[in-house]
Amino acid sequence: MTTSESSRAFSKIFREALIAYSFDFGGILAGFLVASYFNVFQLYPWAIAVYPAILSARGMISGLFSGRLGTALHLGTIYPKIFGNTRSFYALFDAVIVLTLETSIVMSSFSMVFGTFFWGASIGDLLDIFIVIAATMTFGLALSFFTMGVGFTTFKKGLDPDVIEYPIMSTVADIFITFCYILTLSLHLLSKYAVALIAIFHLCLSFYIVLRDHTKKEFVKTIKESFATLVLVAFIVNVTGTVLNRISAIVEGRREVYSVYPALIDTVGDVGSVVGSTATTKLALGLLKPTFSSMRNHSKQIFAAWVASLIMFLLFSVLSLSINNLLSISTFLVFTALLLTANLFAVSAIILISYAIAILTFQKGLDPDNFVIPIESSIADSITTIALLAALFLIG
Repeated sequence: MTTSESSRAFSKIFREALIAYSFDFGGILAGFLVASYFNVFQLYPWAIAVYPAILSARGMISGLFSGRLGTALHLGTIYPKIFGNTRSFYALFDAVIVLTLETSIVMSSFSMVFGTFFWGASIGDLLDIFIVIAATMTFGLALSFFTMGVGFTTFKKGLDPDVIEYPIMSTVADIFITFCYILTLSLHLLSKYAVALIAIFHLCLSFYIVLRDHTKKEFVKTIKESFATLVLVAFIVNVTGTVLNRISAIVEGRREVYSVYPALIDTVGDVGSVVGSTATTKLALGLLKPTFSSMRNHSKQIFAAWVASLIMFLLFSVLSLSINNLLSISTFLVFTALLLTANLFAVSAIILISYAIAILTFQKGLDPDNFVIPIESSIADSITTIALLAALFLIG
């Protein structure tokens, strides 16, 4: 590839990444919801710590769905339409419903353990944690239809779903699931039984799907391969929640930090998804060797994704300070330095992790799309939260 062609390829990926990341501005809305309704979170000792688990759980499901859709659309095993599609598409959609329930159960189980030892939750809180997470995730199933719409539309328009789809979905998911979580917490105050009935409905639906699809190889393969990922992710996100509790103790009432938090984890996860998804598609098409040394042949995607993220972090700083009426030259310089420091730590780590997951799973004969985005997006949440905590200690 000539220098001119390489430059055009970088420019194309950078533009598409920046377009996709621009949806992360919506993460500011999710954070603003948290800051505005922080009194609801304070009603339960575990509510703020469970929040990253809710975000990551929905992000994991959306990531798996969008990653599988992107690769399948490129390979032609799924058509860009809802009705009259392939068996692979409907098996994948059914798996998403069942995995959402599995995710709720596993996330809740880990949250109960962490809640008992680290969050100050009582024994009586444990059942509440489960039904709140399960009901919130049930509401979140509506996002699956939006995921399909975005994936099909971008593919028909000649854009790359591997670059565009997940960044859009991660932001929409954060806003929607944050709203659902606040709604579920509020509903839980009025009637625990209503929340429990929502969770039971999802349980019955999943049971019916398993009875119907348990002989379908693709459905079973997706469930089996994703379960190991799910257990790992459940542990990681509860670590994230524990760190976020620590950040809450440090920043106290600093609304600009809460406002920007979902947007930060969105963007870092998006960088990982762009690097990982484009790598899995190249691997599937035979355009990239499954070795770590081949990373240099993926450098355009890596640097384009990273540079776009730096621009977004700069803009997040301005927006978060502005909506909280804190914007001045001094606050902008300090807050921007804080965010860019967090970016340096978090993005460099997530790039290496995303690429490594793609290569290792492909080498093992597994489907990388069942692993890359679900794992990297959850690790991105933890890494970004830890990076933010480190930046707070360094810069203040």
